[in-house]
Amino acid sequence: MFNIMKTAILMAAITALFMAIGAMVGGRAGMMLAFIVALGMNFFSYWFSDKMVLKMYNAQEVDARSAPRFYAMVEELARNAGLPMPKVYLIEEAAPNAFATGRNPEHAAVAATTGILNVLSERELRGVMAHELAHVKHRDILISTISATMAGAISMLANFAMMFGGRDENGRPVNPLAGIAVAILAPLAASLIQMAISRAREFEADRGGAEISGDPQALASALQKIQRYAQGIPLHTAEEHPETAQMMIMNPLSGGGLRGLFSTHPATEERVARLMAMSPGQR
Repeated sequence: MFNIMKTAILMAAITALFMAIGAMVGGRAGMMLAFIVALGMNFFSYWFSDKMVLKMYNAQEVDARSAPRFYAMVEELARNAGLPMPKVYLIEEAAPNAFATGRNPEHAAVAATTGILNVLSERELRGVMAHELAHVKHRDILISTISATMAGAISMLANFAMMFGGRDENGRPVNPLAGIAVAILAPLAASLIQMAISRAREFEADRGGAEISGDPQALASALQKIQRYAQGIPLHTAEEHPETAQMMIMNPLSGGGLRGLFSTHPATEERVARLMAMSPGQR
């Protein structure tokens, strides 16, 4: 119930932001048009954003024949979690990462890069996929896909406002500096909305993943290894579509500055410390 409430709050906040930019571009008429578009996008995001994200990353579905060991691992973990078997995808990318998507546990998918399969041991990979299945079990995946879709739309609309200027509520042109400010601040606001939900969600998925796999140390080791190997190996699709970065188990974006300051992921050190505290010898 709490995650349903979080989803509603997220959709309302991003819709309000979308309407504010619409008002900036076209006054009251622009605001109403943005509201209609936002409703349409929320509907689209609910039903189709998972397919869009998987296509964006050129994810290829695999099964027990094409990827027997990986598929069997996900199948076992889904059984441990009491979940329906999700669809399983591989992404041909050297950067080690993984994510889950879908609108509910009955229509879920988990995806991993070929890089993460090459870098991690089988035990560590189990920890990562258990983390992704925890997102499915907590119904976080809908929040991720909706926020990624809407944040991308906000960035495009903000750029439109900067290029073509805007109108006030009486239809008069506004100061061009205001359009530039909107182009900068609107995507930042969308990122803050994502960040507010994503960081707490990652901690919960770490905890849930450790319980599903029964091996918190394996996930802790995986997170440390992913962070080491991911440095200097860009995940190109995430760089082109940064709004999808919050879906990943580890922040795939290169560089620091504002990207680091407003990261949707908690510090790896803190995640590892919490997982190690869950280990049997530490209780």
